[in-house]
Amino acid sequence: MSLSNEHWVPADTAFTVPTNDFLSITSPSAVFALAIDHTLLKPDATAAQIDELCDQAIRYKFKSCCVNGANVEQVSRRLEGSGTLTCAVIGFPLGAGTTAAKAFEAKDAVERGAKEIDMVVNVGALKAGNFALVHADIKAVVEAARTTVKVILETVFLSDEEKIAASFLAAEAGAAFVKSLPRRVPGFSGGGATAADVLLMRKSVAIQAGRVRSRRPQESEAFDKCLEMFKAGAERIGTSSGAAIMESAEVAAGSY
Repeated sequence: MSLSNEHWVPADTAFTVPTNDFLSITSPSAVFALAIDHTLLKPDATAAQIDELCDQAIRYKFKSCCVNGANVEQVSRRLEGSGTLTCAVIGFPLGAGTTAAKAFEAKDAVERGAKEIDMVVNVGALKAGNFALVHADIKAVVEAARTTVKVILETVFLSDEEKIAASFLAAEAGAAFVKSLPRRVPGFSGGGATAADVLLMRKSVAIQAGRVRSRRPQESEAFDKCLEMFKAGAERIGTSSGAAIMESAEVAAGSY
């Protein structure tokens, strides 16, 4: 879809129809690594665990490390010069903060070194049909961040019509990606990224990011899930299992 010139969009992240090199992936490779947002969002994550996350991302040349705001400066310093980007989550996990708070959080994260922002959509406003608020919420974060913004859609809560509406609103507000995120916070919803959701959002806008999580030692199943998402149109996979997938590939390569 085309975007109005009044919306600021980074030149290298505009909604364009991609060639999607990820469709050719058959094994955990360097190309596969470029699609991975290496993620650690647990509330009890320690500084040592964050350093380990960064070191894994540097080793495998993942696209980004995605962390909570309190860890952004540490990650930015650790990743300096590596080519892996620092990504911060905004309004996580509920998306129910005020627009002003989200915009401030995004600006603060960028000032601390974030190169990408993952923001959670205001689910309640979306379901109530308050599309003006949803659009304003996303646009405020985009303008405050002035960098790549990915909009997390809580697809487990949404009808297909709401997923489509959210995807269009994200595009019109200047976001670079829409993203499906499984809720794994105790006391909240279950579910996760599905190929059907990816395909639906891909048809609504040009670029989509999914999130995949595995339970060890099922790394091969997690990789198969990634391939399923790529085939449906995903171009970025947010996962805490990226290193485990790559490590399994290394073991297999060295096996008789």
